[in-house]
Amino acid sequence: MESLLQAFVTAFRLLTSFDADLVEIVLLSLRVSLMAVFLAALVGLPLGGWLAIARFPGRRIVIATLNAMMGLPPVVVGLIVYLLLSRAGPLGWLGWLFTPTAMVVAQFLLIMPLVAALSRQALEDLFEEYDALFRSLRVGTLGVVQTLLYEGRHRLLTTLLAGYGRAIAEVGAVIIVGGNIAHVTRVMTTAIALETSKGDLPLALGLGIVLLFISLLLNALAALGQTRASETVTP
Repeated sequence: MESLLQAFVTAFRLLTSFDADLVEIVLLSLRVSLMAVFLAALVGLPLGGWLAIARFPGRRIVIATLNAMMGLPPVVVGLIVYLLLSRAGPLGWLGWLFTPTAMVVAQFLLIMPLVAALSRQALEDLFEEYDALFRSLRVGTLGVVQTLLYEGRHRLLTTLLAGYGRAIAEVGAVIIVGGNIAHVTRVMTTAIALETSKGDLPLALGLGIVLLFISLLLNALAALGQTRASETVTP
């Protein structure tokens, strides 16, 4: 009991003193996950908006596939990216394996389907409210998607926060493609797993506290985004 209490005391000392190793790990985690979410938003939001308004044969199959991809096992995604980026793989010439870039790619593949699927659902509900107006004004597909993305920005913020939460909490894929290399690809989740296995509880607890704080902050922002979305005036 005393050793556990001492570990908590040491963990808070690391946090309050801005321990160099802890800060480095946290900043790398934030940078990798933010980049993955940014790329997922660039692809997933327009894709979700297009699926919300498009009507074509096989649409339900595409949506069902996208929804199924939301539950992709992270270790499987990590393995796929590893095979692609390994020296014997088709993209091995890029030299991205065991770099933060490879971690961004893995997280992007994990959260892009989630962003696309959730944004499609949110924007499809919004499209039903604006459909008559779009028809009367004869707005083209691109204009409709742009309008929906703007009008649904508060709802989409919640979607992006959900994607970021999954990205920053991911461990399986990033440890496969990143290698958990100190000062290069070691992020919060992989560091927590490593330090716990080594018995270095203070650093693991310090990183766990930061990760928990980020999770609570994301939930608070998501709740705020839902509140703002519900207060949006519809035509």
